[in-house]
Amino acid sequence: MKLALITDLHANRDAVEAVMVHSVLQGAQRYAFLGDYVGYGPEPGWVVDFLIEHVRQGAIAVMGNHDSAVVKGPTPTMVPQAREVVEWTRNQLDDHQLTFLAGLPMSVRDEDRLYVHANAFAPDQWAYIVSRMEAIRSLHCTEARFTFCGHVHEPKLFHLTTTGKAGEFKPVPGVAIPLSPQRQWLAIPGSTGQPRDGNPAAAYAMFDTDTHALTFHRVPYDHEAAAAKVRAAGLPERLAERLVDGD
Repeated sequence: MKLALITDLHANRDAVEAVMVHSVLQGAQRYAFLGDYVGYGPEPGWVVDFLIEHVRQGAIAVMGNHDSAVVKGPTPTMVPQAREVVEWTRNQLDDHQLTFLAGLPMSVRDEDRLYVHANAFAPDQWAYIVSRMEAIRSLHCTEARFTFCGHVHEPKLFHLTTTGKAGEFKPVPGVAIPLSPQRQWLAIPGSTGQPRDGNPAAAYAMFDTDTHALTFHRVPYDHEAAAAKVRAAGLPERLAERLVDGD
């Protein structure tokens, strides 16, 4: 089964639509959404409705920190821009959409795979996996062979051997990486809706559950048009600039 891994959509309809078209062409048979469907972007209602429909069709979806903030209130550590957009987003969503976000699980375990937004060691504390050290800590907290996370807006791949040796790969878009079932793996597909690695193209990954091959993808889309929507919504200018420069 080809499983599309999509995360950090951030209310960016243009990027989400581009990724969905690409994933269909790549043969996606199921979808796993790894959190942060809202926040930063101008079309939260559309993205939440999109997610509701895909979950109805059997997709996996977990809660992200921006989703949680919209229904529970922002955390003290949220930067001012994020807090501002949380309040704006809440006013864009109806009760049904807010109830759906509130009901999302923090993590989902499915066969040998764990899906979670931030990490496996404290999913509701939203700590980032920015280095091998955090990746190892997360892998030590689950027996799942493959962990798929969001939260970090850059594609990353870590592994842990049975002898405790850890390593990481720098993914190359479009190149399949065979994930040995003799190791534990933690993969971060990168952000669909707000990439931060200097490349504005939307990011996602495809995992073949039969061959255990993981392929990271980048999908160009009209990020200038998406940035214009951010400005038209009256959201902070920096959020529009991030879509243009991918940083």
